[in-house]
Amino acid sequence: MIANTKTISLAFGSMALELDIPERNISSIILPSEPEIKENGVPLIKKALENPIKSRRLSEIVKPDSKVAIIVSDVTRPTPTAKLLPPLLDELYLGGAKDENITIVFALGLHRNQIEEESRKLVGEQVYERIRCIQHDTGRCRRIGMTSRGTPIEIFENILDTDVVIGIGSIEFHYYAGYSGGAKSVLPGVSSKETVITNHKMMIDEKAVSGRVDGPVRQDMEEAAKIFGLDFILNVVLDSKKEIVAAVAGDFIEAHRKGVEVVDSMYKVPVEPADAVVVSCGGFPKDINLFQANKALDNATQAVKQGGSIILVAECAEGIGNQVYECWNRECRSPDEAIERFKICFEFGGHKTAIIAKISKKFKLYLVSKLSDKQTKSAFFTPMQNVEDALYAVLLENPDAKIHLMPHGGQTLPVRKEN
Repeated sequence: MIANTKTISLAFGSMALELDIPERNISSIILPSEPEIKENGVPLIKKALENPIKSRRLSEIVKPDSKVAIIVSDVTRPTPTAKLLPPLLDELYLGGAKDENITIVFALGLHRNQIEEESRKLVGEQVYERIRCIQHDTGRCRRIGMTSRGTPIEIFENILDTDVVIGIGSIEFHYYAGYSGGAKSVLPGVSSKETVITNHKMMIDEKAVSGRVDGPVRQDMEEAAKIFGLDFILNVVLDSKKEIVAAVAGDFIEAHRKGVEVVDSMYKVPVEPADAVVVSCGGFPKDINLFQANKALDNATQAVKQGGSIILVAECAEGIGNQVYECWNRECRSPDEAIERFKICFEFGGHKTAIIAKISKKFKLYLVSKLSDKQTKSAFFTPMQNVEDALYAVLLENPDAKIHLMPHGGQTLPVRKEN
């Protein structure tokens, strides 16, 4: 007799994988508490721009001759920039700003350059044709100061010569900056390699975790943004369908914190740790590569007992996603070796190898992806052809295993009830 099963859909790139799981093994389906969408994103954006938090309206900040830089997210982020820009530009025009004085800067941080097609799609065809769009260049940064934690503040020179700087982004959990959005437009968005690496070295601090704003990485980012002079932000909160459910604008700290409150109310989910968890990043672009997909894995660790199993479902169409990460994976033959190497030598990209190595010592890690078996094993995961095989491996070891299902792992943060 076949046990009663439940079918769950798990995003995988731009498609979905169906998983049939015996109902008796399901501990819970960890879902966000998402509000019903009462109005589409544009009115929410306009309302935020008309009622900025701890700031004047942009139309009152800009002058007709102001040079304006708008920092926008790159292709690895789900921010719906093409929806955010038209209302933002209208607000700037209200203050007399002119197209020829506006520059859109893609906040690449240390990510790869985008192809033109990606940039066009991100900002929208009309905006791309009208406004100058450029990509951040880590090699063209100037030093303007230093944070109290010793991070040199080196910023993309094209932005330093502008009068008004605006950051656009989305707010969600971030595994060592606490949350995305806000000051992240500046650091790492438009900062030098040295600035980013010095800041990111603080990720080993115990406070540098998802869901905290008092960690050293975020605090350092915000100090850098303050010294630099980030004038205004427009940030949105997205639901699991990537629809805008909230928008905040104004002061880059105060407005950000209002957005954080919304994220917490939607995505922090109390759980009892289970024997295993099946987690999907939520599809493209969150699972574009393993570098990005690891964020969902990090969230999932909170839902599993020590020694339990995590099945990560991530397409990784662009492979590992970072050359240093790939190199460390190849060179570190064991989790212990990766952890020791990281203690001696911080290298951006290598931090991912060390973090996963640490996780792999606490849990059994399975990966369903398009990576080769060799790439998967060198990243300290057990490769699985499909999610059914991974589930079978878990149930073979423990037929009574209680399993959490996380279809939106990139967004949802389980909070252990025991804490």
